[in-house]
Amino acid sequence: MLKLETQKFVEEELSNISMPEMKGKEGRFQYTITDVKITELNLTHADLRFIPEVGLLFDVQNSSISLSFNRQILYWFFYDTGNINASAEGVNINTALNMIRDDEGRLKINNITCDAKIAKMRAKFSGTLGRVYDFVATFLTTGMRFLLNQQICPALNHAALVHVNSMLETIPVRTEVDQFIGIDYSLIDDPVVTSRSLDMHFRGMFFDLSHQNDTLVNYAVDPVIREYDRMVYLALSEFFFDSGMFSYHTAGIFQMDIVNEKMPKDLEMLLRTTYFGAIMMLNPALVDAPFSLHLAVNSPPKTSIKTSGATVVMTAIVKVMVLPPGQPPVQLSSMTMVNTYTLFKIFSNQSALESLALIPLQAPLKTMLQMSVVPLINNWTKRGVQIPLADGMDFIEEVVEYHNGFIVIGANLHFSKGLREMISGSTKPEPETDII
Repeated sequence: MLKLETQKFVEEELSNISMPEMKGKEGRFQYTITDVKITELNLTHADLRFIPEVGLLFDVQNSSISLSFNRQILYWFFYDTGNINASAEGVNINTALNMIRDDEGRLKINNITCDAKIAKMRAKFSGTLGRVYDFVATFLTTGMRFLLNQQICPALNHAALVHVNSMLETIPVRTEVDQFIGIDYSLIDDPVVTSRSLDMHFRGMFFDLSHQNDTLVNYAVDPVIREYDRMVYLALSEFFFDSGMFSYHTAGIFQMDIVNEKMPKDLEMLLRTTYFGAIMMLNPALVDAPFSLHLAVNSPPKTSIKTSGATVVMTAIVKVMVLPPGQPPVQLSSMTMVNTYTLFKIFSNQSALESLALIPLQAPLKTMLQMSVVPLINNWTKRGVQIPLADGMDFIEEVVEYHNGFIVIGANLHFSKGLREMISGSTKPEPETDII
């Protein structure tokens, strides 16, 4: 698909080549050639591949170009005009694109090397004197072949360094996810080209919009991609997810109050039973006051990715409060809930003795954590983030694989627009539709 779109784009760029007017004199012949147009390109023998330490190579071999142009020829006292159809055969174009990371961390075409050659060119004359001056075709086509050779590479240079780069500039490297956090997609270093792939190392880090310079140290393992069945592979390490959790936690999102109708009746009854003695000692008048729970994730949740799937480890501080009518809340207890892969436990922040008293609350509070804090986290993360693709390019046929420390998403590229249309619309970027 990418090869086909590249081929179509090159054909469109070459079809726009403008040739200068040609004038000359050969013996008794005087000629003027105008209105040169490329009518057809047949770049069927095209190849798109990676060249290590060079870049992306687009190679065209033994192809052809059809042209037409108008002639004005004076031979002795005879003046003749008409149209000439010509064909360039044995067209070979070798173009290599070198890609780098620019100052803003975007992918950019740094330079292009191009070599274009046309083996031969033929012209067929029509008109009254067609047979008489067929021999003039030799020097006309020689000049035409020279000019066409000179036009191909500048056209492709301009297409890559101006048009394609302008499209790449519309792909975001830092963008807002919601009103609280953003994401940094910038490249950390220049792309690495191997014989089979173009490897790009993105930062892949979320950040709190109110503290954009805060960073999280990356201790995650570096993803390793060994698959080649799909056109694109996106590897997401534990750092990617941890930085999102860290940013949301820094923004103060992971906290909530459970009170009134949100409080399950059986849990409220259990809380009254557990804290009845404390209330009576504190103030018997509070015995009928409603209860509330304030839950706050007290440290950024941590992600663990294994071949069996992904889990999130988190701890939360739970404050048990009574709400006297018309008075400030009264705190009865503060406890820490720890949720790991295979363990859920509660312990008091005030005394070991109270930790024993909290044992009956362990099961209902675990359920409450799963029904409150986990959905709270999911609510902010389930929306996903936009994949930085140009408008008109989408992922299809996705596959997801879990590895120890990272996730790999493989996909093929689908072009809902041609490269020419994508570039034409690059000054009016639209939101990407793919999310992860």
